[in-house]
Amino acid sequence: MPKGTQRPTAEQREFAQRLRHELTDCERLLWQRLRNRQLGGFKFRRQYPLPPYVLDFYCAELRLAVELDGGQHFSDEALCKDAERSRYLEGYGVRVLRFSNREVLAQMPEVLAEILRQAEIAAPHPNPLPGG
Repeated sequence: MPKGTQRPTAEQREFAQRLRHELTDCERLLWQRLRNRQLGGFKFRRQYPLPPYVLDFYCAELRLAVELDGGQHFSDEALCKDAERSRYLEGYGVRVLRFSNREVLAQMPEVLAEILRQAEIAAPHPNPLPGG
């Protein structure tokens, strides 16, 4: 959990668990490609509670969130809320990637390539230089 964020309450954990059982079709499709370290060996979790939000997919090692946006996310109000949410998360060091459901359905290879590209950018170097 990123430093400075609070632990999820029991209600938030239950809500996240319920969302895991009620994945959208697009979330289910992407989850099939992210689960079990299939993408670059990185561990992603689905419907991860990071108060006050629940992230669609989250890799704690990379502090990388992947959010899927359905049609309800494209109104002016929703776009503002999503931007606010991303700023909040980025303030805690969480990088946020957003994809539309349409992108997941029509361009899955490109979506996975972009997630992997961003994951590799965020990944700690396996052989860091000694501190000086």
